[in-house]
Amino acid sequence: MAEATNTLGTAVRIRQLQRTYGDKTVLDGLDLDIAPGEIIALLGPSGCGKTTLLKILAGLEQPSSGEVWMGEQCVASASHSVAPEQRGLGMVFQDYALWPHMNVQGNVGFPLRMRGVGKAETAQRVEQALALVGLQGMGERAPSSLSGGQQQRVALARAIVARPQLLLFDEPLSNLDRDLRESLCTEMRALLRELGCTAVYVTHDHEEACALADRVAVVMHGRFHQLDAPQALWSRPATRDVARFLKLGTLLNAQWHGAHWQVAHMQWHCPPQVLPATAPAQASEGQVLLPHGALQLGLAEGMHRAAVHGRVLSQHYRCGQFDTWVDAGWEQPVRVASRERLHPGEQVPMNLDLTRVHWFAQAA
Repeated sequence: MAEATNTLGTAVRIRQLQRTYGDKTVLDGLDLDIAPGEIIALLGPSGCGKTTLLKILAGLEQPSSGEVWMGEQCVASASHSVAPEQRGLGMVFQDYALWPHMNVQGNVGFPLRMRGVGKAETAQRVEQALALVGLQGMGERAPSSLSGGQQQRVALARAIVARPQLLLFDEPLSNLDRDLRESLCTEMRALLRELGCTAVYVTHDHEEACALADRVAVVMHGRFHQLDAPQALWSRPATRDVARFLKLGTLLNAQWHGAHWQVAHMQWHCPPQVLPATAPAQASEGQVLLPHGALQLGLAEGMHRAAVHGRVLSQHYRCGQFDTWVDAGWEQPVRVASRERLHPGEQVPMNLDLTRVHWFAQAA
């Protein structure tokens, strides 16, 4: 990609943002501060409210209450909304949204023509934008002659050609195959870093969000369940819903007894360094999360490892190992990795790293 002209992105502040449709609350009092040049991913299942939030940021919908600020300007409230074209935005959509009757150059230059930019400057900036996304010399091509990945690059060039302060992405890579998604995701992050613009990226893909964003907001039922750096989401999930949505491991019902967890017939002593901050002194109901990799085949050796015995239920081969499902006498089977073929019904010793167990108190 060509060298970019660095543009400082805008700060975005969201305060007590609500959006309701009749009796249905889609966004429920959101607060969010985005620093200039920061990349935020909105990650959540379909219908959680992330696309509604993006539309309000874009000026395509208006909040029922609350405010959205870009820099020092309030751009959205229940009684006020700045037009999308006056917000300094660029948008990239899932379906590319390219005009078939225009060539690549025409599509990319459209935002500049709408702003009354002269032909010579438009042509120069279009070529710069195409070079930034790796499409040099393709301005005369028709969108229909391009691959899906190339069409999305055109859409990205169109979004950045006007040098926006805020870029909005609505699941832009979901129509592409896995390998292309991964490569474009890496390129997009590098480009956003070069440009320096603020970005909000909507996706339901966990890996995509974590590869691209500085912070990830897990959105469920119109609320932020956790807003954190990607590594913190995986290592310190804030709630069982976050752990379940991210598929971080197995959740088991448990009791807390002041210094240990009781899980079915087993008693696990809690290591001092992971003593749950939310655990009360008295007995309490809750759940424990066994993250992937915390449970391993083999005898327990060393401190803070609990011996577990189980019966093999099934196996399937994936990515250099066997995913092995084992009945350990809990409410549900657990998955453990094996490099060897095991047979259904076979009894196997396992060990659990107790320093990796997470406790979630029962919701009030």
